[in-house]
Amino acid sequence: MRYFFQIGYKGTNYRGWQRQPNVLSVQEKLETEINRILKINTFIVGCGRTDAGVHAGEFYFHLDVEKKWDFDLKYRLNKILPPDIVIYEIFRVADTAHAQFDATARTYRYLMHTFKAPFMNDISAWYDEKLDFEKMKIAVALLPKYDDFHAFCKTPDKHNHTICNVMSARLVVGENKKNIQFEITANRFLRGMVRIIVDRLIEVGTGRWTVEKFEYHLSTKERPQFTNFAHPQGLYLAKVHYPFIS
Repeated sequence: MRYFFQIGYKGTNYRGWQRQPNVLSVQEKLETEINRILKINTFIVGCGRTDAGVHAGEFYFHLDVEKKWDFDLKYRLNKILPPDIVIYEIFRVADTAHAQFDATARTYRYLMHTFKAPFMNDISAWYDEKLDFEKMKIAVALLPKYDDFHAFCKTPDKHNHTICNVMSARLVVGENKKNIQFEITANRFLRGMVRIIVDRLIEVGTGRWTVEKFEYHLSTKERPQFTNFAHPQGLYLAKVHYPFIS
């Protein structure tokens, strides 16, 4: 029997979702506690990966068991998991449902602020720079018009292809113009893609890049000479879209 788990986590204390040797991952923490409660030795399959320090407001994984537990597993897990990981829902799915491969789209959000705020440092990225939000919005509007993001991928040669269908992208600026949110939805994302895009948008906002240069790399697929990444703590996997989940 296969079950989907809907979870969320703050990634500050983890080296990303995926289990890795000698470092703490979200996957390892969950597998350890699930196996302890169910008294099994199982492997969970996540809907994707997140890098070190990156958060997930919504994340799914699936788990296979021979028979269903006869107690409130969600309650027990939430009692023993650390405060930075939460189980929202657990539900039965078809045995062929797959947390990663059945996802039709994912939505990421990137939060940033332009003022010193020590209590926000783990959940939003501080950029102490004057930004031209109108130029940034023009650049953001270009993203759904292109489908090859070779120029904004950390390791394009490690992907079978770099085609992504960006369904929507927007930049929301708070009334005080000190809190900014970038949101993007696509059928797939390449390695480092969102953080590279955000870094390039900041370059546009500061005037170090023009909107024309931003579009040049989108249209020609030519990678910039230097590839930098926006800070990880501002990035959230916000929603995972499935045809069988409303």
